[in-house]
Amino acid sequence: MFKQILGKLPKKPSSSSSSAKFWDNGGESHQSPPDNNNNNNQGDERSSASNGDCVEVLPRLRDVPISEKQELFLKKLRLCSAVFDFVSEPQLNLKEKEIKRQTLLEAVDYVISSGNNAKFPEPVIQEATNMVSANLFSNNQQWKNNKTPEGLDSEDAEEGVSLNPSWPHLQIVYEFLLRLVASPNTDAKISKKYIDTTFVLKLLDLFDSEDHREREYLKTILHRIYGRFMVHRPFIRKTINNILYDFILETGKHSGVAEFLEVLGSIINGFALPLKEEHKLFLTRVLVPLHKLKCLASYHQQLSYCVIQFVEKDCKLADTVIRGLLKYWPVTNSSKELMFLNELEEVLEATQGTEFERCMVPLSRQIAQCLSSSHFQVAERALYLWNNDHFSSLVRQNSRIVLPIVFPALEKNGSSHWNQAVKNLTENVLKVMSDTNPELFEECLRKFQEDQLSAEDNKKKNGETWRQLEEIVASKGHTSMEK
Repeated sequence: MFKQILGKLPKKPSSSSSSAKFWDNGGESHQSPPDNNNNNNQGDERSSASNGDCVEVLPRLRDVPISEKQELFLKKLRLCSAVFDFVSEPQLNLKEKEIKRQTLLEAVDYVISSGNNAKFPEPVIQEATNMVSANLFSNNQQWKNNKTPEGLDSEDAEEGVSLNPSWPHLQIVYEFLLRLVASPNTDAKISKKYIDTTFVLKLLDLFDSEDHREREYLKTILHRIYGRFMVHRPFIRKTINNILYDFILETGKHSGVAEFLEVLGSIINGFALPLKEEHKLFLTRVLVPLHKLKCLASYHQQLSYCVIQFVEKDCKLADTVIRGLLKYWPVTNSSKELMFLNELEEVLEATQGTEFERCMVPLSRQIAQCLSSSHFQVAERALYLWNNDHFSSLVRQNSRIVLPIVFPALEKNGSSHWNQAVKNLTENVLKVMSDTNPELFEECLRKFQEDQLSAEDNKKKNGETWRQLEEIVASKGHTSMEK
């Protein structure tokens, strides 16, 4: 990943290749890019900034003795704590921005190359977290308050997605944090004093960024923190729950739901059995209600994975999940119905016969409605359920309950559906059911025909009743006209 960053970022100008520079954090210098003709001086070189600050030359980490590396590294971290304005004044401080970018890359390289050496001391961890906090948390707030169309790729601009303009620095800061958390030289006992609940909470707030690149880094970093700092695990789960509660019940808007669910999928996969009550409540109060949101398509794949993990760990939860899907089943949104049918099939794969019996009546009614859908893809997807061996087995074992419910929809599809593919699939399903239980099939067919005749008789009676009412109204109207 680090090599990819180096490849994507622009090459360092030759004028600054010999050393990194440090400026006074008390004020940002407004200086034009360096002149290549006047950059050969090294050592005690000083260059004046427009506001009077000086740029101090710092040697590279690899050029100093081991005994001096830690102090120099701390200086470079303080250098990188200076935050520049990429939003309202993107063309200012270009030289200083480049110096900071190169210093950040050097800091990342230092963490990577530390290998299995001695643990990072507490001052390094403290300064590193301070630098990360200064760049991520204050910079993100500045971007939220000053969003502009600048920095958008053509595709993202068309989709209305906003990319963070300070990404040239932020990407390396995220890479530094990821390497620091994952490094074997980072002592978790020391680090938890600085990567504390406040730090984690601010990190979780960043998931609402519209920049997908930022969310990808955050997802990986959060996963590392969850695995490394066991003391933070309950807090992380609780905070994600609260964010998702707010998304479900209040705002309906959040950019990082898919990333949260992806992290949660890994967390759920590691839950010990038997499942704790708090985990089951998370399923019923968060994961299942997430199906009702309009933006389901943006995170359904990750949500479905989380739900399946629960059912596979505890098959008794299948009834809860299926009833939850039926509760939030879309009425007029065919694309959402297709997502529900896909997830339903995966849930049924992990459903045992006992759980299926508990919900088979309302489930069969919903499947029958899907079979009757005028949208051919919905009807077709519902018919494909019978291609699933496990579902077919469950239906076969409970055919006396399921077949009478779905048979009318199948029979109507076979005779009157407008789509030929649906008709063909329906004939195949009817043939399978006929071969499985011929007596029950004939009984259902006979009852269906009787119901059809009864419906036609009722229709005729209703038509006759309406005709008589119209005649009475017409005669009374004619009588009143004569008077």
